[in-house]
Amino acid sequence: MTETPLKHVLDGYRVLDFTHALAGPTATRLLAEMGAEVIKVEIPPVGDMTHAFPTLRNGRSAFYIQQNRGKKSLFLDVRKQRGLAIAKELVQQVDVLVENFAPGAIARMGLDYPTLAELNPRLVMCSISAFGQTGPLADRPGYDFIAQAFAGVTHVIGEPDRPPSLPGLGIGDVMTGVHGLGAIACALLYREKTGRGQHLDISLLDSYYHCHDLNVQLYSASEGRIDPKRSGSHLAAGAPLGVFRGKAPDEFIAIACPTNRQWRQLCAAIGRDELARHPDYRDNAERVKRRREIVALVEDWIAGQDSTAAALASFDAHRVPYAPVLSIGQTIAHPHHRARGTVRTLRDPQFGEFEAPGFPLRFSEFPEPLDLQAPQRGEHNAEILKTYLGLSDAELAALAEEGVLVTEETRMAKSERSADRPEFRPR
Repeated sequence: MTETPLKHVLDGYRVLDFTHALAGPTATRLLAEMGAEVIKVEIPPVGDMTHAFPTLRNGRSAFYIQQNRGKKSLFLDVRKQRGLAIAKELVQQVDVLVENFAPGAIARMGLDYPTLAELNPRLVMCSISAFGQTGPLADRPGYDFIAQAFAGVTHVIGEPDRPPSLPGLGIGDVMTGVHGLGAIACALLYREKTGRGQHLDISLLDSYYHCHDLNVQLYSASEGRIDPKRSGSHLAAGAPLGVFRGKAPDEFIAIACPTNRQWRQLCAAIGRDELARHPDYRDNAERVKRRREIVALVEDWIAGQDSTAAALASFDAHRVPYAPVLSIGQTIAHPHHRARGTVRTLRDPQFGEFEAPGFPLRFSEFPEPLDLQAPQRGEHNAEILKTYLGLSDAELAALAEEGVLVTEETRMAKSERSADRPEFRPR
């Protein structure tokens, strides 16, 4: 008898997803993209806040679609006794639970890890938060750039004589979601060996701090004599190592040539081979001292070319590590990004088409991405509760009547009824 082929590496694993916004949904989206069955539990009346995030079209959010593809939606009021009981019954049927409420919130719902581990000792529970489940900062409210500031990351971003800058994308949230994914996968491997689940505590702060490649050890090992600070468009660790002006005012080039070999390649590209042998530039440490001279030298050469494209052609000819600083629109159209699926087209029946980041993990056994759709709120209420808990149509109807189960349609109808009521104005 032939075995049914797996749809992807995590086919057969079941995940209960109590996440919202970006960090938690990133972890569960990646699980879904690898074939896990992800049940996204949203709590009425709104559910995930990102239903209101731009861009909105026909009542759908492109952001929500992007982050929740492949998940099944259970719109369940766990604040009601019956809703909580259903959640606990589902916990006994799944492998993983992921949540990113503030620390303590999931416990106040009655879904803390000790309670759930008694129901399902094999459960892997992953809690994602800004500062972690323990420590003096644990109870503070926090978001991506708040954790970034506590991690000392913001301190080193921007121009030295200006306030720190913020990156224009969700680096911390997405990275923390990926850290969570890695921990979940390893915890499942551990469970395969021991039969035991566990609780994972993943934070934005820890994930951000993990990115300090040089800063922390430089400060510590030098006993504070080296104090990393903002260095603007050029990193202090090497030279040339930064962003250079192109021929046109809106063109910029990232160049990374900190090694002696790369410096020789750059010197050849700009027609200054003699600089590769000059004692003033003999190693990276000496070049860092003369970083401003090098920046001026390279930018003057670029300005003297017919175009930025001509300068880049010379860099290519001499294998200089560089990249044009692309705009978002340019990245979407770039042939490399399109060929690899780094950028992909998402199609939603209600919203339509738009471009979004692709699935970043590549598996030789599963070369093609799964064709996934983002759910409507409550779209899979009946399917989930019939499949997992064996509820009847009558029981589902009763739960809907009690407000334990909600769908997009019943939510909209309730909103319209509320809007039709005359406004109360006290005298």
